[in-house]
Parts: sequence; structure tokens; C-alpha cells
Amino acid sequence: MTRIFALLALVLTLTACAEDSENPTKLDLGDFTLGHNIVIAPDLQKGPTSRNATPEELTEALKAQLDKRLGRYDGERMVHLGVNIGAYVLARPGVPLVYTPKSVLIVTVTAWDDRAGGKFHEKPAQILAFENFGGTPILGSGHTKTREEQIAALSANAARNIEKWLAENAECMTDNPSEEALSECWKDKKPEQIEE
Repeated sequence: MTRIFALLALVLTLTACAEDSENPTKLDLGDFTLGHNIVIAPDLQKGPTSRNATPEELTEALKAQLDKRLGRYDGERMVHLGVNIGAYVLARPGVPLVYTPKSVLIVTVTAWDDRAGGKFHEKPAQILAFENFGGTPILGSGHTKTREEQIAALSANAARNIEKWLAENAECMTDNPSEEALSECWKDKKPEQIEE
């Protein structure tokens, strides 16, 4: 029993260190620079057994994370983002090793080309931000994190995945994209997802 608790403490410590030392590397976003960053949640749905969160809490957290992550780019092609938070689950405490609910944030994103005055793509991209098991394979985040910490972590993950999605379409945001790139630009793909 002592070994189990020692192992659990070690995993928690290593996870905390990994989160604290996170220093995101900039991706290749072509000529991207962030313009308007609009995050809304007009029809927000709460998942089953979720802790409560207000639309204001979620939109403010995601907007701040997008500003932090995407505000680092200083290209010459201004891109506006419209983000709609559709649903969320903030995991409650479960039963270790038996039932460990996971948190998730589901958003849709549209990128707007300031220069052309219109959307880069017609259909919004769906982005999923999942979490891991609260930092351990034993406990869910309902045991290890407050609701505020869950919101912060999911917002950071959603912003990271939006950045990855933009990187996948980086050439589409340059002045002279190749024909091959244009044929693949903003295509529907499996919803982007990333774990906390």
C-alpha cells in the first residue's frame, strides 16, 4: 500500500512539473497575425454530471488563452477568429480506478480574411479539447483540480488546438499559395482534439 501512495505522489509531482515548465513553441502560421478574437457561447450546453460554469467564465478564459497563444505572431496577413463554445463537461469526482469522468470543451471556429473581407472557409471547424486523467491514470481531475483549474486547462488546450489547426492551413494564409495547397485548404477533417 505504501508503494502505491509513493508512486501516486511521484506521478502527481512529475505532472505538476511538466505543466509548470510548459513553454509553447511557435508554429509556422505563414503570414498570420491575430486580428479580432471573438468568443461567444449563445447556446452553451452543459454535459451530464458536469460541474457548473457560466458562459462568461468560459468565453473569457478561452479568449485570454487565444490572445496569449496567437498574439505572439506578427505576420502581415490579419486573420480574425470567431469562436463559438457549444458544450462543456467539467468532471466531478469519480471513483478511483472505477469511474473517472473526463472534462471536455467543444468549440467551432471560423477564420476571417481581413484583406479579402470574408471567410477563409464556409463551414466552421470543430475543435475538441479533452483532458487527461487529472494528471494520473488513477484519479480524475474532479479529485485533483478545482473547477477554475479545469476551465483554465481546457481553455489552454482549445487554444493550442486552434493554433495547430491554423498551422495546418498556414500556406492558405500566404499571398501566393500553391495550387496543391489551395486544393487542400480548410478541408473538413476529423475534429481536432488534444489532451490536457
